[in-house]
Amino acid sequence: MTGFPGFLGSRLVPRLLARHPDRSIVCLVQPKFSATARTRAEELVSATPSIAGRLELVEGDLTAEGLGLAGRADLLADITEIWHLAAVYDLSVPRDVGMRVNVDGTRHLLRFAERCPGLQRHHYVSTCYVSGRWCGPFRETDLAVGQTFNNFYEETKFLAEREVVAARDAGMPTTVYRPSIVVGDSHTGETQKFDGPYVMLQWLMRQRLVALVPHVGDPTMVRFNVVPSDFVLDAIAHLSGLDTSNGLTYQLADPSPLTVEEILTAMCEALDLRALRVRLPHRLTGRALRAIDPLERWLGIPASSVEYFRHPTHYDTTQASQDLAGSGIACPRFTDYLPALIGFVRNHAEADLGVML
Repeated sequence: MTGFPGFLGSRLVPRLLARHPDRSIVCLVQPKFSATARTRAEELVSATPSIAGRLELVEGDLTAEGLGLAGRADLLADITEIWHLAAVYDLSVPRDVGMRVNVDGTRHLLRFAERCPGLQRHHYVSTCYVSGRWCGPFRETDLAVGQTFNNFYEETKFLAEREVVAARDAGMPTTVYRPSIVVGDSHTGETQKFDGPYVMLQWLMRQRLVALVPHVGDPTMVRFNVVPSDFVLDAIAHLSGLDTSNGLTYQLADPSPLTVEEILTAMCEALDLRALRVRLPHRLTGRALRAIDPLERWLGIPASSVEYFRHPTHYDTTQASQDLAGSGIACPRFTDYLPALIGFVRNHAEADLGVML
C-alpha cells in the first residue's frame, strides 16, 4: 500500500486485514513520514490487536525507479494485491511536482506491479476530477473526452489514470476508484483537514446573525458533489472484495448532489444565520485572491477553489450503485451529516485550512 499513514489508507488497513486474516500488509512510507507512520501503526494495533505483527512499514520512494526498494526483491514474490493511494492532493500543486509524484510515481508503481508474479489485483484510487471541466455527464467508462483542466492536480491525476488504464488494457487486473470531494465521517465528522466545502463553512462560522455569502456563477445551476469519508471507505472495502470488480472503474460520488445554493442554504440554516448573497465576477475574484495574499487568508477561500463553484460536470454512478446494491452502503444526503461536520469543526477550530480536492 502507498499513501500510508494518510486518512483513507490508515482506515483501510484494518478492514483489509480483517477480510484476509492470513495476510499481512506492507506499507511504502516516505522517510520523512516514518515517525508519523510508526505512531499510526501503533494506534491501529492498539485498537485492533488481531493485526499485531501483520503490518510492516518499509521506507521507499514512489518517485524513484523500483520505488526505492533496492534489496527487497523478496517482496515481489509475496505480493498478491497492490493498493495505490499516494498522490499530491493539492489544487495549487506546481506541474513539475504533480508530474513527478502523480504521474511518474504511478508509472513506477505499475512497473513494480508487473514484476509481481502472484499479483491478483491492483487497486488505484483516482478522483472524479479527472473529468476536468467537461460539460455534462461524465460516465465511469469515460476518461479522455477532450476535456480541459482547471489546474495541474486534475491534469496529472488524469495522466496518471491514463497510465493505469493502459496497464489494465494490457492485462493487469485493476480496479479504479474515483471519489468526488471527500469530507469528514458522516457520524463523527472526523477529518484530516478542512478543504472543499469547509472553506465556506468556516467563513460562515466566523459571522453572526447575518452572513455575507459570496458566490460566483449561478449557484442554483451548479451541483457540488460531496461524499463523507466513511461512505468512500465502506464502498472501496466492499467493491474491492468482489471478483466482478476486476477491470471496472467506480465513481464514488453522490448520485443526487445538492446545488451550491442548496448547500449554502443548508449551512446557513444549520448555523442559524440569515444569508446575504453577494455575486462576484469569477475571473476577477480568482485573480484577486491569487494576487492579494492577505485577502485570501482573511476570507479563508483559496483562489484554486473558485472554479469549483461553477463546475459543469455531473458524475454518473451507475456501476458503483449497481455493485453496491444490497450491501447497505449508500451515500447519505449532505444535510443529514452536516451537523456532524459542523460539530467537528467547532471542536477543532485550531486546524489549518486546506485546499479543495
